[in-house]
Amino acid sequence: MREENVEKLRGVVRDCVSKHLYSSAIFFADKVAALTSDPADIYMQAQTLFLGRQYRRALHILNASQIIPRDFRFRYLAAKCLEELKEWHQCLSMLGEAKVDEHGNVHALDDCNVMYLDKEGEDREINISSAICFLRGKAYEALENRAQARQWYKAAIRADPLCYEALECLIDNHMLTCEEEKCLLSSLQFTPEDGWLSAFYSCLTKKYDKESVIEAKFTELEKENGGISSPDSSFTHTLKNNTDLLACKAEYYHQCGEYQKCFELTSVLLERDPFHLKSTLVHLAAAMELGHSNELYLMASSLVKDYPQRALSWFAVGCYYYCIKKYDQSRRHFCKATNLDATFAPAWIGFGNAYAAQEEGDQAMAAFRTAARLFPGCHLPNLYIGMEYMRTHSFKLAGQFFMQAKAICPTDPLVYNELGVVAYQSKEYQKAVRWFEKTLGNIPSSLSEMWEPTLVNLAHAYRKLKMYNEAISYYEKALALSTRSLSTYAGLAYTYHLQDNFNSAITYYHKALWLKPDDQFCTEMLTLALVDECRRGTDQKNEIRRS
Repeated sequence: MREENVEKLRGVVRDCVSKHLYSSAIFFADKVAALTSDPADIYMQAQTLFLGRQYRRALHILNASQIIPRDFRFRYLAAKCLEELKEWHQCLSMLGEAKVDEHGNVHALDDCNVMYLDKEGEDREINISSAICFLRGKAYEALENRAQARQWYKAAIRADPLCYEALECLIDNHMLTCEEEKCLLSSLQFTPEDGWLSAFYSCLTKKYDKESVIEAKFTELEKENGGISSPDSSFTHTLKNNTDLLACKAEYYHQCGEYQKCFELTSVLLERDPFHLKSTLVHLAAAMELGHSNELYLMASSLVKDYPQRALSWFAVGCYYYCIKKYDQSRRHFCKATNLDATFAPAWIGFGNAYAAQEEGDQAMAAFRTAARLFPGCHLPNLYIGMEYMRTHSFKLAGQFFMQAKAICPTDPLVYNELGVVAYQSKEYQKAVRWFEKTLGNIPSSLSEMWEPTLVNLAHAYRKLKMYNEAISYYEKALALSTRSLSTYAGLAYTYHLQDNFNSAITYYHKALWLKPDDQFCTEMLTLALVDECRRGTDQKNEIRRS
């Protein structure tokens, strides 16, 4: 057959692939490979078989070609076939022996150079060595060797920052601590035209920074030029309304306790793109915090219908049952989510919390410990383990786990709050003051009602130290956030009582009793305050008479 006819057939194969007519593509690719025996045509035939899900046949053709030892594209495609067949050890063997050093550099231990088959074409290509590193990471993760998986994912993104999937696995599977994420991003070698990508990646990582820092990251991407080198100045401007970027912003709102703002933003995003799964996850989390059970029910029903095999769908069902306090059903669905995807961190956290809600501490601990092992970059399992120890008054153990959470994520204010509570319960009031003040210093946005207990706790600690003016100041700040806290009114009343300011004490005891008329402490202390005020009035009258 003439060469021009063969080239036409190659064009037919490419067109069939673009139109997803894989059987047709396989048929014509087979004829082209038979006619030419050219390695490029054999590779094209194997590609069409892979796309047509004929993995065994594709693997056989690649092995029979005898080109695998010399061409990394052949080797990579053969390994991808083994990945689809879930033959993970063979997949790693196919990719060849290699190791990553402490600096993230890859050293191949065979005769091939992993770079020499990268092509120089008009289209920008992801480095083949990066793709191979990523596939190694997936194989190690499937084999539950998460330490090796983490090393190879890091190697993949370092080899080529365009390998987004590697970064996504590291972040979504909580494989890195906050500090490790920052170090990894700072080590990436971006080209001048990839400045926008560097800024985008920084928005994807953990978001416990101060509001000004976070907003600066988003602004860099949102404004028209933003200091980002790009031949098309309108490119970054169009990212302002990009769903992925706005989902990052919603996640930031959730992490700093702005649940209503988070819910409103994800509602808009899901109207625009109802199947954006990252927005869906954040939307579910915000709806849980706000107690929107109807929204959770509708979301769960929709997800189970559209994605019955995804962990996210059954996680949503678990969230609905948790929200309506049916913890047994909640637990069953969180468990189903973990069975479908053992790397889905929110389901493990939900599983533990569902046990904790019924004070089944041993089972809750088991779930949280599993999560801590699976997700070394997530501080929440250690935080919740500490809270379980707090519940049983094991303050020393609680403190140890809170310190572990702090080591993983040194910027989450909730960790410092819990350390403050441990110190307070251990009667170390100076230390409690330091931790509570550190809590307030790490709150990423302005103070909201969720931080009112921290202000009250700090006021209690100051009162214990007999620093009454400081205590009163923080009680008043707490009242500015919430006027329905018995603890705040009682604490403020008692502090005024200790200062012999009986009038103010009586006023605030009354306000506390208005919230809870049968509160024993406030009832008794109000009686004492009234007696003390009467006695002082009597003493003052006697002094006047004597004078």
